[in-house]
Amino acid sequence: MPTDLPLSVWPAAQRTARAQRARRYLDLSGTHPAKMLPAIAARAVATYTKPGDLVVDPMCGIGTTLVEAVHQGRDAIGIEYEPTWADLAQANVTLAASQGATGHGEVLCGDGRALAGLVDPAVCGLVALVFTSPPYGPSLHGRVSTVPGGGVRKRHARYSTDPANLAHVGLAGLLDAMRTVLRGAAQVLRPDGVVAMTVRPWWRAGQLVDLPGALVRVGEEAGLVLYERNVALLAGLRDDTLVPRASFFALEQVRRARAAGVGRQVIAHEDLLVFRPARNSVGSSKLKVLHREPKRPRRDGRPAGAPVGGHDEAA
Repeated sequence: MPTDLPLSVWPAAQRTARAQRARRYLDLSGTHPAKMLPAIAARAVATYTKPGDLVVDPMCGIGTTLVEAVHQGRDAIGIEYEPTWADLAQANVTLAASQGATGHGEVLCGDGRALAGLVDPAVCGLVALVFTSPPYGPSLHGRVSTVPGGGVRKRHARYSTDPANLAHVGLAGLLDAMRTVLRGAAQVLRPDGVVAMTVRPWWRAGQLVDLPGALVRVGEEAGLVLYERNVALLAGLRDDTLVPRASFFALEQVRRARAAGVGRQVIAHEDLLVFRPARNSVGSSKLKVLHREPKRPRRDGRPAGAPVGGHDEAA
């Protein structure tokens, strides 16, 4: 891995997740078990694209990447395996258009590993940014509520009842799928395009699962080169003070660990991994920028094969 990777901290939680989505997304979006923070998607779009560029998310969930892209005048294509979430993502894009978003967004219902085959062939080689987030461990899924006399109850904890959804297939299955997703992403990029993922580690059976590190290796195996590794801070910044935004799940894991005598801190960040195709590992100033108008994608049915889940963020 290069030793001179650019590194920066993105303040992604100046407002709560709920406040970031209020009136910008349909209320039903809150029922998705794991959602990308809009602030992370918005900054990624602003950083790595220009107005008129094309953005793709192969595991779009409720359409966060698409919504933030079209609000900034970019066109966007999302792929989502689960029909329920694909319909909701399209509805969120439609809401954005009604609010004045100037970009065009479209959602395809299908398997994100078939990315290059799902999108219109005319857009292959024209995508400025592929931006997504893989599903995390089940300990981060869902929402909780307190019931008087009944303690804490968990709800909206699963993408679907399909056990093959990548949110439920284990780490090895997830990494295999992400390798395929990233290979497809490399196929649709334009010469100066980038692939970016927001990823966080998590605790399982007392061990820290370094998913960001694992996905760096998977990206390299898929023919990509790590270009940046940023930190999306999941706490608010108020002068020299951090405002906690930890989820119930994260806090509960830390409480249980400390009660068992294991010192542990809350994970308050996501890694923002940014890749370039290996053939374009030179400086961005030497890369040719393409400005061809992409054709609109078609809405296709899902292909054969095991499904790919959507995004993940403890809501």
